Amino acid sequence: MKHIFLIGLLLMLSACSEEQQNRISRLGVSWLEGDYKVTFYEGNHKKEWMIKDSKVTSEAQKGYYYFWVLDNGKKKYVQTPIDRTVIEEI
Repeated sequence: MKHIFLIGLLLMLSACSEEQQNRISRLGVSWLEGDYKVTFYEGNHKKEWMIKDSKVTSEAQKGYYYFWVLDNGKKKYVQTPIDRTVIEEI
């Protein structure tokens, strides 16, 4: 019975468009949208970012938070490990 279910699932996924497959794979991704202070800790090192009217994306399976910040007028993409990061709503 498990084999029949798996085969059926694989057939359904293979019939999906690439966009539909991407949507299915993103089901495990979540995000926070608004204003946040993100703090990363590693030993005595502490780094903070202020996220204004933007979003912080998390993907628990990969173990990271992802977000964009402005640094000296330039937009930078940041990735931090979930287990060493604190997010506070401001």
